[in-house]
Parts: sequence; structure tokens; C-alpha cells
Amino acid sequence: MQHNVLILDFGSQYTQLIARRVRELNIFCEIFPYNHFPTDLSDYKAVILSGSPFSVRSEDAPHPDLSQIRGKLPLLAVCYGAQYLAHFSGGEVAPSNIREYGRANLSYIKVNEPFFEKVNAHSQVWMSHSDTIKSLPENGVRLASTNDVENAAYRIEGEQTYAIQFHPEVYHSTDGKQMLENFLVNIAQVPQNFTPNAFVDEMVAELKEKLQNDKVVLGLSGGVDSTVAAVLLHQAIGKNLYCIFVNNGLLRKNEFENVLDQYKHMGLNVKGVDASGRFLSELAGVSDPETKRKIIGRVFIEVFDDEAHQIEDVKWLAQGTIYPDVIESVSVKGPSATIKSHHNVGGLPDYMKLSIVEPLRMLFKDEVRRVGATLGIDASLLGRHPFPGPGLSIRILGDITLEKVRILQEVDALFIEGLKSFGLYDKVWQAGAILLPVNSVGVMGDERTYEKVVALRAVESTDGMTADWVHLPYDFLMKISNEIINKVKGVNRVVYDISSKPPATIEWE
Repeated sequence: MQHNVLILDFGSQYTQLIARRVRELNIFCEIFPYNHFPTDLSDYKAVILSGSPFSVRSEDAPHPDLSQIRGKLPLLAVCYGAQYLAHFSGGEVAPSNIREYGRANLSYIKVNEPFFEKVNAHSQVWMSHSDTIKSLPENGVRLASTNDVENAAYRIEGEQTYAIQFHPEVYHSTDGKQMLENFLVNIAQVPQNFTPNAFVDEMVAELKEKLQNDKVVLGLSGGVDSTVAAVLLHQAIGKNLYCIFVNNGLLRKNEFENVLDQYKHMGLNVKGVDASGRFLSELAGVSDPETKRKIIGRVFIEVFDDEAHQIEDVKWLAQGTIYPDVIESVSVKGPSATIKSHHNVGGLPDYMKLSIVEPLRMLFKDEVRRVGATLGIDASLLGRHPFPGPGLSIRILGDITLEKVRILQEVDALFIEGLKSFGLYDKVWQAGAILLPVNSVGVMGDERTYEKVVALRAVESTDGMTADWVHLPYDFLMKISNEIINKVKGVNRVVYDISSKPPATIEWE
């Protein structure tokens, strides 16, 4: 794998967006916590420092050792990073006299500076800080200002070190992508060779070398990630890939049969295993979301282990882990804390004695889809919405019963089919229904009812790291609400979730 750009994460909510923007330039990058990054930087062509919720003036502020970076590699410091360089290099950082958050416009740009090449005069940028740089660090040269922020951007004389107090990675910084391109391509001269075709060629070759003639077992889910991982592995090792699709009893309506049928024409060796009774039995009476996730993870491994033992000499477990799973599962002092466990990230119990191979571990979801298209996978499969590994268990708030699963499967099927029939499915990143642990009073005919409430959720996103709720048409919501209440016994009220991520998450548990 290429190691071109290193992003040091100081806990900013926008760190993943920096990576997305860099990847959009066909440049490979990796995110590491500021206090745990590689000691060998020989493969890297440039480094970016992220923003942070901390103040550089606080005692517990992130304080990385940049001795192997500063002056040796092209460096771009964003927001907190810019203040960090100033504060510890002879400049002054102090609390802002005014609130510096939101849209601003550059009022001054130093002429003939490569960092601002092709950037419009008065370009809009996005500010997000409570401190400001009062004076530049030693050898600092001011490059840009806004009406309220004198030192909005600067560089260090004699180094390829640039610093900006705004966020170029967010949509509101209209020329932010151009600035990143100027820094990475023109100044740091990082090659733009991270393309889907290049990834496939490189990954297939890497898998062939790593796996040789070993047998690999893969848990298919029917989703985009595991399917693309399977096809990549199939290209590399052919018949030595054994795919297992486990029905945990928490899939969508008829999904077990539909997914197995879908794979018949793809040349993959797939076995379906119905373990729904075992999962539901283990989950009986459990309400805590994290406990539910861990039970499902444990039982899945047990079922999977039973099946893997039926394959002689299997050496590897393949997983469809993608980069957001990896990022969200890292927890250190500073970067964002882990908020939930991931079913497909982390080690295996010792008794499985399988090594893990994760061919998509460094890709965002939209990149996985582009790789899948390069591999010739059907567009309808690649366009499927993400579905959580724990399935409907985390969309049933509270304990899980067979009846609750039935209700939610019916509601979910009506919602998803409705989106498709209204031509809305492909405009939505992810959609689903949530069964709430409350009953509400209703009237059906001449009778009062006291039945379940369901919430519908539809979000738009690029990679799931941030998401906005979708403004679904009122006539669609009215029709689906009526259908659900009329057709699904046990539901008498439908609500629509209009929360964005952050502060909410896409799933409710």
C-alpha cells in the first residue's frame, strides 16, 4: 500500500473530512493519533496536522514530537495545528476577542504564493476556534487575513511548512480543495496515483503474495463491503476462498434467501447457514445496546468457527472492514473516543487460530463502491444501503423478541420498497426503521389501541462519518405512514427522525 500523506489527528470532528478531500485528489493518506504515529516516515511525502477541541494554552493539550517532521517533510498545520506551531515556536496564541466560528472571507492574500494559486480573492473559508494567533512564530510570513483574523494563514521561511487557522476540508471553504491540491501536488509534489484500477492491481498482487495457496474463509453479509472483499479475494486465490453467509435472525425480510440467490451468478463459493434460533435465544431479555452487540459478535464467531472447522486447513479469516470502522474503533487521549464497538474490527478469540485479512481496511465506503465497479460487480448490488452488522437488533430498542423482529421486518420492507418505487432509494445513503420501546394510544375503527411506535430514518452522506437527514417529500411520508399502520399489526404511530450526525449517530444504538 502507498504511504503518501500522514494526517495526525488531534481530535477534530473534521479529521476524517481531511482524509476524504485528500483521497478525492487521488492521493493516498492515512490518519494516526497525534501520540501514536509511525516512527519510520521514509514513505511519506507530506504531513497534515488536524484541528482539535483543545486549546494550545491548556495543560492537557496534545503535544506531539514533530522533530522528525518539521523542516524535513512538507507540513500543513490546520487550525489547532497552526496555533500549536505558533505557540511553541516563538509566536503568541491568546483567546479571541470576538467569536471566530463559521463563514468568513479572506480580505488579504499575499501575491505570488503557491499555496493560494487559483484561489479567488475574498474566498470564503470556515473558522472554528476560540483562540487566535496574535503574533507569528519565528520566521513566520503572513499569507492571508480575514477582516477579524489577521494571521489566517502563514508559512515558515526556509521550510515547506504552511499553517492556516481555517478548515479547508469542509464544504463551506469554497476553495479548500484547491488549497489542499496546491500544497500536496504543487508544493509537496505528492503523486496522484491512488485510483480504483491501481488499488485493484496492487491489492490482488498483495493478496496473492500474502495468501499463496492458503485457504480463506469469509463471512458474507450481502452488503457492499463484504461482496467487494469477496470478489477481490476471488481474483487473487480463486477456489481457495470459502464464503459463509450466516442468518442471525436479524436480517431484513427475506434477505437470507435473496442474498444467496444474488450470489449464485457471481462464481463465488457460498454456503448459507441459518443460525437465527441460536442468536435470538442468546439475546433473550437483553436490552443494553453494547451487550447486544457483544453477544451477536460472540455468537457469530462461534457459528463461524463451527463452519470453518468443516473446511480442512483453513488459515485465514477475511473481513469487509473499511476505514471508518478502523478510525471509529481507535481511542486515545485526544482524538474522538470510541462510542460503540464494531462487529468487524479487532482480534479473534485464541481458539479460532486464524489470521485476519482485510483487503478494504484503508478504503472509505464510496471508494469501495468505485473499486467494486472496476471489478465489474452489478450496480444494483453496489448501490445497496449500508446495513449494520448486528442487524435489526440495534434498531429494536430494548429487549429482542421474535414478534418484535417480525414487526420491524415488515415496517422496514414497506419503507425500503416505498423509497424504491418513489425513485428515492438511490438519493439516500442509508435508510431503515427503528422500533421504539414505547406504546402509544391510537384509534382504529371504534376501538382504542395501545400499540408500538416506529421511527423512520433516512440520511445522506459520503462515507458515514457525518450525515444529514434527508428531506423526504411529505406525500411519500404520508403514504408510507398509512401503509405501515394499515398493514403491520402492532404499530399505530410512525415518526420521522430529523437528527444529523453529529450530534446524533445514524443508528439509534
